[in-house]
Amino acid sequence: MSSFDCVIRDSRVVTPDGVIPVDVGIAEGAIAAMAASLSGSAREELDASGCLLVPGMIDAHVHFNEPGRTEWEGFATGSAAAAAGGVTTVFDMPLNSSPATVTVEAFDQKIRCSQQHSRVRTRLWGGLVPGNFDQLAPLAERGVVGFKAFMSNSGIEEFSRSDAATLRAGMKIIAGLPGMCLAVHAEDEALTARLGEQARLTGATDPRGFVASRPIEAELLAIREVLDLAAETGCPLHVVHVSCPEGLALIQSAKRAGVDVTVETCPHYLMFTIEDLERLGALVKCAPPLRDEATRSGLWACVARGEVDTIGSDHSPCPPSMKSGRPFAEAWGGISGVQHSLPLMYSEGLSRGIDLVLIASLLSANAARRFHLDPALGQIRPGAPADLCLLRPGRGTPIQRDQLLDRHRHSPYVGTSLAWVVRRTFVAGKTVFESAE
Repeated sequence: MSSFDCVIRDSRVVTPDGVIPVDVGIAEGAIAAMAASLSGSAREELDASGCLLVPGMIDAHVHFNEPGRTEWEGFATGSAAAAAGGVTTVFDMPLNSSPATVTVEAFDQKIRCSQQHSRVRTRLWGGLVPGNFDQLAPLAERGVVGFKAFMSNSGIEEFSRSDAATLRAGMKIIAGLPGMCLAVHAEDEALTARLGEQARLTGATDPRGFVASRPIEAELLAIREVLDLAAETGCPLHVVHVSCPEGLALIQSAKRAGVDVTVETCPHYLMFTIEDLERLGALVKCAPPLRDEATRSGLWACVARGEVDTIGSDHSPCPPSMKSGRPFAEAWGGISGVQHSLPLMYSEGLSRGIDLVLIASLLSANAARRFHLDPALGQIRPGAPADLCLLRPGRGTPIQRDQLLDRHRHSPYVGTSLAWVVRRTFVAGKTVFESAE
């Protein structure tokens, strides 16, 4: 008879082939067996009746800011929030840490921090910035998951934006590095700079003025440019935090033309609108900014049609003093969301009739495939790593501030009621978070 470390009984399990009622046996960090009624001994048996067992989220877009800006966030607090949100793997962006991860030395420094403090699997993005072309191949050898570039001002002095010449040269190099891709923040610098200055001069510095200074057209201009460069260079491309259906349409057209491109959107574009920006203020300020209700609804329609590849939190925290007590125009643009991306997407997605297998793919399997992780990661099947999230019914209880585990405990999702909440999170079969309820 089989022996398991843990058997999860009587949940509905989201597998690549559908949702099935099945017991899941975990042994030696992997899913050892799945059956209608598993027999054998187990150190722990978990009654999961009424629950959903889903793949742990692979959040390919977080800013944990360590080293150098740990007063904003760090691997200890950031990964604790991730684990509480059912996230089992994070990809940390090369900014806002200081030094930025644009050299081998900076990579080595950051990876040591993650190894010491992270509760979840952690991979690092490298950065593409003017002047670091000689670092791209060494960073790939070190183990970066890919490279990130900003087409507009990043807001971080140590991470300069990449103009067309920098992108072209960097993408030619990245195209020759096995398994690597370029992730881009796609907003047109010339247009956003001109409109931002215009807003400043005319006093249009409120939330609606901010949104007007970073219009959808700024995204579309940048997306068109980088898609052309990807077609020219053969560099695999990943366009992050796209906020609008028009941007997704450009990417889908490029895919049909043979460009190797994938696209991410974020929970905040699916949950909030410009009206929420006016209501909540800088707490939901981000770039690209929140859009109107028609855009948000259109984005959900694109998700349902399978036109989005991945969903990432873009968790970008900062001290409260950088959000409040200053003019809106001067507030930091970033949203703390790693703790609630997975339960929000299952709760809201199911309420909109989106298939559970599709939600799991968006949050887990698609990122594993795109970024060349273990091919079984992000799936629930025998032999796969036991990176799992057990969701229980939320019973209408709203998110409370004292439940937050990121460094500063401020989130625009406080007060939101979830249909599904995280009961337990496993990484390689080990519990990294368990709800007290």
